[in-house]
Amino acid sequence: MPGDDSKSRGLETRRERFTAFFGLERNVLAASTAFVLIGFGEELWKKFIPKYLESLGAGTLVIGWFGTASDFLDAIYQYPGGWIADRFGRRKAFLVFIALAFLGYLVYLFSPSWILVFLGLVFVMAWSSMASPAVFAVIGDSLPRERRAMGFTVQSMLKRVPMAIAPIVGGALIAGMGVIAGVRTGLVITLALAVVAVLVVLTVNIPVQTGDVTDVRGVWRSFHFALKRLLVSDIIIRICEGMADVFIVLYATNVIGISFAEYGILVAIQMVTSIVVYVPAAKIADRIGRKPFVIATFLCFALYPISIVLSSGFRTLIFAFIIGGLREIGEPSRKAMIVDFAEPSLRARSVGLYYLVRSLSITPAAVIGGLLWTFGPQTPFITAGVIGLIGTVVFGLTVEEHYAS
Repeated sequence: MPGDDSKSRGLETRRERFTAFFGLERNVLAASTAFVLIGFGEELWKKFIPKYLESLGAGTLVIGWFGTASDFLDAIYQYPGGWIADRFGRRKAFLVFIALAFLGYLVYLFSPSWILVFLGLVFVMAWSSMASPAVFAVIGDSLPRERRAMGFTVQSMLKRVPMAIAPIVGGALIAGMGVIAGVRTGLVITLALAVVAVLVVLTVNIPVQTGDVTDVRGVWRSFHFALKRLLVSDIIIRICEGMADVFIVLYATNVIGISFAEYGILVAIQMVTSIVVYVPAAKIADRIGRKPFVIATFLCFALYPISIVLSSGFRTLIFAFIIGGLREIGEPSRKAMIVDFAEPSLRARSVGLYYLVRSLSITPAAVIGGLLWTFGPQTPFITAGVIGLIGTVVFGLTVEEHYAS
């Protein structure tokens, strides 16, 4: 009937507007869904791996080295992940990364001692680290320049859903079954979700783009000078973050004196703040330009540690953690800028190299923060804030507006 056809067209129009507004292109949605599925599985046990290692006989020094190994692998896996995504295509790359992570989950599941968990980590990190440049590339491949910030916004929001829910479920499993049985049950669920993620990834269909440049030096030479300037300011900002963030829970509970329950509420406030600002910020950034929002993000990175030191109790910490949540206001814009500057045939490798350089550059930040703590708990926070302000000024002065729009 004509009325039914009109109604159907109206529904399709609304659906098209919804998908266009949020950048829900088919390939982007598939890649994001795979991240949500595997992310939910990993978050069931990820926060409890230190207790799992302890239950398998590891001491605190071993657990510390496990954390260091995770950070190191996260850094060095970025570029290889991008190379694989550019060389073999996004879909094949995702399948390789899932297969490697699947093997790691199996090693975790059947490890009789903590030593084998280190071996499993080598494979598990393949998904969370190697797949990241591929996701960036999918958004860059599938969305026009003016919709990429929104695409990164949706991806970031979806990524945070399992981070908010899964640890609660994983904690309940461990509380009811014990550490080893609870973590292993979570790993079984992760294996099942990884299989579902494979089916989702099979729907990704992006042609492989070939280029002449294949080595790391060539990829670095391909970097737009504005991208290199963004990288410099980003490194400074992440030094600010790395120097203070790991000590926030200690400062809040030991120095200010709030409870762990109150700290959990503060983290929730920070997460909700990030989610609330994502969509409007990304939509405006796609219209007026990215630079103001990246500056706002960098400024919040600088103000966050300072606001922690200026807090005197739970109520004042609420404002500090709201500032912490506002650090995400320009993150989709920053990510979109990285993709915008990258050459299409080198997109995943460019993202991988960017994060490789950034991650390796900021590795000593937490150690420096720990040394500064010995001079007084406030010292790493104030120092971080000053460094963050420097990074904000560097970005504002070196990256011109028309390159950030």
